[in-house]
Amino acid sequence: MGFSNSAVAYVERENAIVRVMNKAAGKVQTITMPVGRNVQFEKLTMLVRSCKQSDPFDAENYFAFIEISKSDDGKIFSNWMNANEPGDNPLQNADYDVWLVKCE
Repeated sequence: MGFSNSAVAYVERENAIVRVMNKAAGKVQTITMPVGRNVQFEKLTMLVRSCKQSDPFDAENYFAFIEISKSDDGKIFSNWMNANEPGDNPLQNADYDVWLVKCE
């Protein structure tokens, strides 16, 4: 995850919009998560530490650092997610998939 390119400006946003798929139920839910606050979804506890938007005049993209715990497994994810590359760093768990949609 490169924030090293100094030509790119990032704007800190207050909320992360994520999609969560409950694989067993085959249901997808979109959740708005305030940065810095735990959000409970079924067996998951999710915490967004940071949600950044790239310069909107550039190729718009979003990055969020998210920590996810599952009630019976403890922490199962702690990393950056990239909205434009959802396959790069999604949560892929036996029960749930989580991916970043955007920051706002």
